[in-house]
Amino acid sequence: MKSAVLDRGKISIIEVKKPDLTEKGAIIKVIACGLCGSDIVKIKHAPENPDNKVVLGHEVVGEIVEINTEIVGNSYFNNNLEPFKVGDIVTLGHHYPCMKCDFCKNGNHSMCKTFKAVNISPAGFSEYIFVSEGHLRNTVFRLKNGLNIENATFMEPLSCCIRAIRRAGYKYSAAQNGSKNPENPPHKALVIGLGSIGLLMSLGLKAFGIEAFGFDINPERQDFAGKYGVKFDENLRYDTIFMTSGSYKAIDTALKFVKDGGKIVVFSSVEGVSGYQNNEIYYRELTVLGSYSPAPVDLALSFELLSTGVIDLSGVSTDYTLDNLPCAVDDTMKNKIFKACIKL
Repeated sequence: MKSAVLDRGKISIIEVKKPDLTEKGAIIKVIACGLCGSDIVKIKHAPENPDNKVVLGHEVVGEIVEINTEIVGNSYFNNNLEPFKVGDIVTLGHHYPCMKCDFCKNGNHSMCKTFKAVNISPAGFSEYIFVSEGHLRNTVFRLKNGLNIENATFMEPLSCCIRAIRRAGYKYSAAQNGSKNPENPPHKALVIGLGSIGLLMSLGLKAFGIEAFGFDINPERQDFAGKYGVKFDENLRYDTIFMTSGSYKAIDTALKFVKDGGKIVVFSSVEGVSGYQNNEIYYRELTVLGSYSPAPVDLALSFELLSTGVIDLSGVSTDYTLDNLPCAVDDTMKNKIFKACIKL
């Protein structure tokens, strides 16, 4: 089968052995896989670590073609009581926690050793992947009627945003359906960086009933976000800042626009060692916190928001074939497209 490999910063599409079902789990034929910003970061830094194994592609939608377990999937927000079976079209996350360690018990699921150790095999940019029984139990969702493939590829990245929104202290109620949740304070939130993740973060905030604004130095991205009702007001100071920009210069922007006593949620890595000034945090009583990856409950809520149409990203992605993955990466790096989706 075809699979993408990264060798010293260069992507190649090669023939590899199709994964076998030698342990409990399933073989999934990949239909589509989104290109994530974290994939781009790995590609940029690959020449620095040429001997490291680099896994690319994790925003997967596919069809179960082999399965040897009767696992019932994650059911936090949907009563998924039937075991997965051959022929199911599914979307999935690539990491799952043990749910037993101190990290998991304290809500830090993405710090769990199991979470960091597991992954899909070989990677999302492949014709077939193996997912374990643990994946099926925690991170795999059978597509509902009406949820198209493009929207389904956003399930995992949206869940990361939901995790960040919940880390900021905001709550979601299914009854609110995008309207204000009385459990949330009447906050204004600013998302800095309006790439695909920034847009997802903004739409996630709106789904939580938070008044969401967004800022990007790229006017085309600013205008694109405006189509989804995400505007910027330079005269406001915001209760919570969500940092989705990978530029260290955005740190100064965050400090400029956050209210005294406000929060900054760090949701991106930046080049170099720049950080938040100690005295800014101290004298202004700011809270700076990080958010990395989702827990199973975040994946479930993401799937529910997409399945019910609360969040709709139809027409956002540009399609490429697997053979054209290098072109998709190049177009993404040059800001020629907003989001790439690899169709197999």
